[in-house]
Amino acid sequence: MTGLRQFIGGQWLNSSGGRTFEDLDPWNGKVVARVPAGDSHDARAAIEAAHAAFPGWTRTSPGVRQEIFLEAAEVLRRRRAEIMGLLAAETGCGHAFGSIQLDFVLSLLRQASGAGYAAVGQVIPSDEPDAFAMAVRHPVGVVAAIAPWNAALVLSCRAIAAPLVLGNTVVLKPSEESPWVGGLLWAEIFEEAGLPPGVLNVVTHARGEAGAIGQELVSHPWVRRINFTGSTATGRRLAEAAGRHLKRMVLELGGQNPLIILADADVDYAVNAAAYGSFLHQGQICMCARRIFVERPLAAEFLGRFAAKTAALPCGDPKDRGTVIGPLINDYALRTVARRVDEAVASGARVLAGGTAAGPCYPATLIVDVPAETELARHETFGPVVIADVVESAEEALAQANDSRYGLTAGVLTGDPERGLALANRLEAGIVHVNDQPIHDEPQMPFGGVKDSGWGRFGVTFAMEEFTEMRWVTLAGGSRSFPF
Repeated sequence: MTGLRQFIGGQWLNSSGGRTFEDLDPWNGKVVARVPAGDSHDARAAIEAAHAAFPGWTRTSPGVRQEIFLEAAEVLRRRRAEIMGLLAAETGCGHAFGSIQLDFVLSLLRQASGAGYAAVGQVIPSDEPDAFAMAVRHPVGVVAAIAPWNAALVLSCRAIAAPLVLGNTVVLKPSEESPWVGGLLWAEIFEEAGLPPGVLNVVTHARGEAGAIGQELVSHPWVRRINFTGSTATGRRLAEAAGRHLKRMVLELGGQNPLIILADADVDYAVNAAAYGSFLHQGQICMCARRIFVERPLAAEFLGRFAAKTAALPCGDPKDRGTVIGPLINDYALRTVARRVDEAVASGARVLAGGTAAGPCYPATLIVDVPAETELARHETFGPVVIADVVESAEEALAQANDSRYGLTAGVLTGDPERGLALANRLEAGIVHVNDQPIHDEPQMPFGGVKDSGWGRFGVTFAMEEFTEMRWVTLAGGSRSFPF
């Protein structure tokens, strides 16, 4: 692959200014593609194209939309091997996580295909004599979708699937770290599947230049909904800007996700679950376990075995199927992880495994005794680093887990399912998995967080609340009398 183009109004276009930037492989630094460096003019053109396409698309029958989505799934299935390779080349994604992403997205497209039939309203009894009253769902119009790089395939598809199938048109802005597999790929797939021009538009931008496009998406009056997945800091800025324009948003933001391991948990299962939940995709997943709270009777055995497993996880080229820990997305990410670990150690923390960068990779790292005031303890650190704390009871674990401004997802491991469910109901998180680690998602589930982890819910069924509007329609039962 060499030169890519933006997709606006059904046409493949260079940026309005003719500029490009280099899309780089995080493992070897090679150029994956040259990508248009779009700007606010391109974003405006995409919004105008989406607005023009909306009347025709919203009148398209649910059956036709379903056929397009099912064909898109088939196109994706045929291109599986190619996309696996590009996930690795563009985002450093290993084979395991690449397979997870592709399987999820295939399921998402197939489930979403029928969602147009689910946008039903209701007939409501009226106190007016013989009046007929209805609550009817309608698409909102143009939806802006802002997707991140870390689970590029899943999160870009999730950003566009429900809005499109519910009759909206979309402008997708992928991350500059994944412009192809997190954006332009979907333009290729849906164009081949028969999506009409202008219904899906993709605008790309160079590093450090997202602001102008984001501002256009937030401020343009034809954009009626915005969905964003990314950091809490960026989500807050977008929400503040959207609020000035009275625009609703769906936000899925950061997490400092706890994994609570009770004394009656199976230690073998706990070690394997903790490793997967902490280190999948180099810890660059919003759902990753960042804090492990283990009850003291199990702590010594668990920590010893977990440290050994952590230290043995191989680092290297994500294109090698034996690699578990691939490169971080860029040098800034690598330096941030290293700086936070070093600060924690300088403040008294102890590294039980990992802790030193190796080329573009940071090895799986287990750290204990981390002071509460350090950045590692206070902020989401997007890398393969997990903090472990020994607690005296489930109540102490619960209190520490809830003592966070985040609330995305959590896991509880226990031999007593009822006890696990009781804890789940008290954890301040949008998602809690009992007898599983925090990384798990299904297309039909209400995915989203609480507190500083966002608001609103993704998920094929639940997204209907976010991307349609309820309209009250009445038919008067004869002539009404009026007081004047």
